Amino acid sequence: MSLVDLIMPKLGESIMEATILKWHKQPGDNVAQDETVLDIATDKVDSEVPSTAEGIIEEILFKENDVVPIGTVIARIKVSVGASQTQPAPATAAPKKEYEEAKVVEEIPYVPVGNSNQINGNNNSSAIRFYSPLVLNIAQSEGISMSELENIPGTGQDGRVSKKDILLYVSNKVVGHQPSTITQPPLANNDVPAVKETHQVLITPQASPVVVSSYSGNVEIIEMDRMRKLIAKHMVDSKNTSAHVTSFAECDVTNLVLWREKIKSAFEKREGEKITYTPLFIEAIVNSIKKYPLLSSSIDGDKIIIKKDLNIGMATALPSGNLIVPVIKNADQLNLVGLTKQVNGLANAARHNKLKPDDTNGGTFTLTNVGTFGSIMGTPIINQPQVAIMAVGAIKKRAMVIETPQGDTIGIRHMMYISLSYDHRIIDGALGSTFLNSVSKELENFDINRSI
Repeated sequence: MSLVDLIMPKLGESIMEATILKWHKQPGDNVAQDETVLDIATDKVDSEVPSTAEGIIEEILFKENDVVPIGTVIARIKVSVGASQTQPAPATAAPKKEYEEAKVVEEIPYVPVGNSNQINGNNNSSAIRFYSPLVLNIAQSEGISMSELENIPGTGQDGRVSKKDILLYVSNKVVGHQPSTITQPPLANNDVPAVKETHQVLITPQASPVVVSSYSGNVEIIEMDRMRKLIAKHMVDSKNTSAHVTSFAECDVTNLVLWREKIKSAFEKREGEKITYTPLFIEAIVNSIKKYPLLSSSIDGDKIIIKKDLNIGMATALPSGNLIVPVIKNADQLNLVGLTKQVNGLANAARHNKLKPDDTNGGTFTLTNVGTFGSIMGTPIINQPQVAIMAVGAIKKRAMVIETPQGDTIGIRHMMYISLSYDHRIIDGALGSTFLNSVSKELENFDINRSI
């Protein structure tokens, strides 16, 4: 008999940890190769972890709700000698070493100004500090400068600042207690240090007493689930990060509605997919972003990063009532059939909890359809680190004035409101309104004779 390690798998770019939601197997249970052993969750999606070998669960190293770094051994499986087993991917073949290498690749080095001689001339490993993308994102969201970040004591490997370190720093900063750092002097050459030469000690205020809330009247208390907590934090962080402005436009989408009604049966018969309005909206958005590329960008300090890959996120409602935003990658390279297949595939995967971690990464612009729930317009919150999000309302028939060469007349038209929330730090009202008007014209001028 031999033991095989089950590793916490890598779940996508910049994801460094995952939460264990549920163990499907316990010590002593038989497990087949590729059989689900546990469910895990990141801040993006939930996933299943299959067994890499056939055998008996020997040991479980973490409990449910534990947060575990990627590459960590989470369980051990006892297998018979000669039994088949799946060799882990190269990223997990040597868990500890490969995990550190993966971290170094994904982390961003910060070289303090004026230390170039020290870096080149001396073998001083403390001259460069590495920060994970998650830590840098939190620092940017909370307005923490790089010089301030450099002074935060790190409890991670090699003194790196972990997520817990920066969140503790932020919480102390909010209540007015800045963590203090104490640096010990270097030891003499003949001393043998038990730890590193430089020590940073985090001094935190005493824990405040727990306040128990009381509620009067007839109330029902519902605990937020994990996803709702993440959504709540993401929304508040977005408001604290971006200067939100929302502009509105009204669209006459009669041609689009009539065209879809005309071709939807033939489209489904030919392609095996139902065509909804969403791929038509995405097509109009993509055409407008090509004219105004600043709408597909992000902000890094005082730099504007324009994203050339047009990855459009679409807010999707889950059966639980929560929202998730799967991303259509390179939407500008897909025709209407391709967009339809992507939209339907991602929506179905979201509703059945089958999204992969990569399905929610890399969005550069987001579309949300508030009209699905009957709203005629909305003021959506920007999906960070993007700079804009567009909402489409319900399509309603209304009596409208129609301008013709023979004069004005009144007719029944299919009308829809669209709205754009954008980051006023880099997108002014003129650009935001111009982009929204461009999307409106794309929809209004839809070719009713277009072939499929």
